[in-house]
Amino acid sequence: MTDGGQQEFEEEYADLGATTQNAMDIAETSMDIVRQFVPDETLADRIRQKSVHSMGDIEFQHLIEFTGSDDRGDDEDAPVRAGARAVLDEATIVTDITMSKAGITSRGHDCEKRKAIGNGAELAKETGMTRTAASVLELDKQGVYDGAIATIGNAPTAAFALADCIENGTRPAAVVATPVGFVKAEESRQRIREVSAAYDVPAITNVGRRGGSGLAAALTNELIHVAKDVRTGDVELDRTAADRSAATGEDD
Repeated sequence: MTDGGQQEFEEEYADLGATTQNAMDIAETSMDIVRQFVPDETLADRIRQKSVHSMGDIEFQHLIEFTGSDDRGDDEDAPVRAGARAVLDEATIVTDITMSKAGITSRGHDCEKRKAIGNGAELAKETGMTRTAASVLELDKQGVYDGAIATIGNAPTAAFALADCIENGTRPAAVVATPVGFVKAEESRQRIREVSAAYDVPAITNVGRRGGSGLAAALTNELIHVAKDVRTGDVELDRTAADRSAATGEDD
């Protein structure tokens, strides 16, 4: 295979991480099965599909929430459009912990990937707050989150801290927040949704106790895949979810 062919081979499957023919076949078959149960009309549907694939649960599609707006409006595709544009603009992708960062593909984009954890140690020690919350606040002081894709998959306290930063003027390009757990996880995602709606920051979250770093990484990878489809001309970012649904109905 030529170098150009190898690059195309890798970029085509950057969303699922497959790098061999057998893995590609499995990935494509898996997504074909998912599409039998999840609509395939809008960009938001692609996020729903990826959530089902990541969680192994068809019903999870109904737990994904889309809030905030972009220059096209506040329809459910807005966070996906905003995230894809940020990828095309080579925005920094900032995760809460190492696991979330490791799950985000390095193929198909030129975005820097950073993790928050490991910053803000002194703040955590002085205040007693969690290391992830302190890390988010420390990076925010450095201006890292402005214009970035903020991905939180594990720590509810990181989501709360990011929400406070947004309330105080920070403007990420897009937020993917799916922290998991029984203590404040649901509340942290609700808090993200509230500031997302109040300050027009595009965000993708889920409801319920489930979630996690794998889900957050998978949804972020789908933003990367949408951006790749924009580059190849397969997706236009100036259309709303209603536009896409109408066009799909015409095709039928």
